Amino acid sequence: MSIYRRLVYFSAVLTLIVLVVGAYVRLSDAGLGCPDWPGCYGQLTPAHATQQIDAAVQAQGGDHGPVSIPKAWKEMGHRYLAGVLGLCILAIAVVAWLQRRHTSIRLPIVMLVLLGVQATLGMWTVTLLLKPAIVTAHLLGGMSLLALLVWLSTEQWLAVQITTQTKIQTPSPSPSPSQSTVNGVPGVRRLASVALGVVIVQIALGGWVSTNYAALACPDLPLCRGHVVPPMDFANAFHVLRELGQTAQGAWLSVEALTAIHWTHRMFAVLVFFVVGGLAHRLARVANCRGLARGLAVLLLAQIAIGLGNVVLSLPLWLAAAHNAGAALLLSILIVINCRLYAMRTLQAVGPTAPSAVSAS
Repeated sequence: MSIYRRLVYFSAVLTLIVLVVGAYVRLSDAGLGCPDWPGCYGQLTPAHATQQIDAAVQAQGGDHGPVSIPKAWKEMGHRYLAGVLGLCILAIAVVAWLQRRHTSIRLPIVMLVLLGVQATLGMWTVTLLLKPAIVTAHLLGGMSLLALLVWLSTEQWLAVQITTQTKIQTPSPSPSPSQSTVNGVPGVRRLASVALGVVIVQIALGGWVSTNYAALACPDLPLCRGHVVPPMDFANAFHVLRELGQTAQGAWLSVEALTAIHWTHRMFAVLVFFVVGGLAHRLARVANCRGLARGLAVLLLAQIAIGLGNVVLSLPLWLAAAHNAGAALLLSILIVINCRLYAMRTLQAVGPTAPSAVSAS
């Protein structure tokens, strides 16, 4: 395996870890554990800033405020991981540039630009005191980096499969692909694109729920505050330019506004279930994608179960972080599925292979 491919695969896994750790930091109220950036009170580690942190703890009246030694380490741990990821993405871009005659530099360059944007959003998340719009944008930036790395990883994997198929191809007549594979792919491809779009919107809505601390605004199931359609304030709920917990006018955000945020995410989850579930059903009829169909169905059901569990169990930290991980994995498998379906023509055009040469599962 080439260094470039190893870098891409490693960076994709590391991005998933950074996303989950970032969610853990935010959900454990450690996002302002170090209220400056990129260091901690101007120091490299919280161990070098104990005096400043102790003074901040005394000023806020104890460890229950936004600053403490454990929270500082959580925040800086996330930054250290993000820094390693940044170096990996830079290395990917450099290697791709050096090998540009044989490797596309399109995605690496886009990732490098997005990395700069993401670092800026990370700084603003802290310096602008967790504004919901900035925090949500930071989450979406991380998910976008993951999507691009999964896309690039899938391209690398498919390139290996196509090369392998070409090398072992025999001159015997090619058997015709199954009718379901040929005729079903265009329709499934369109549905896969729609499913990806729906999941992206749901991730944005979930980020808005999390950054506004609205996860328990509807504490009951299957109703919301005892109603199918409870009293809601959509105008303030989805007003982007405002402070955390406040309306654009500076008043405290009402229960009705938080309910609107949660209820919208919950209702959109129903749409996700039917669209993504329909894709899994259709995908199971495509010969080389049955493993992906099973994986998609499992992830979808697990994510819905985790979401329901967060409400029933009153948002335990580990389960809330798992919900973020589930969203990232669901996004990732949909990227893989879309890449696989759009590459289907190329894979079929190459010709027959031994049964073990290509596996979508």
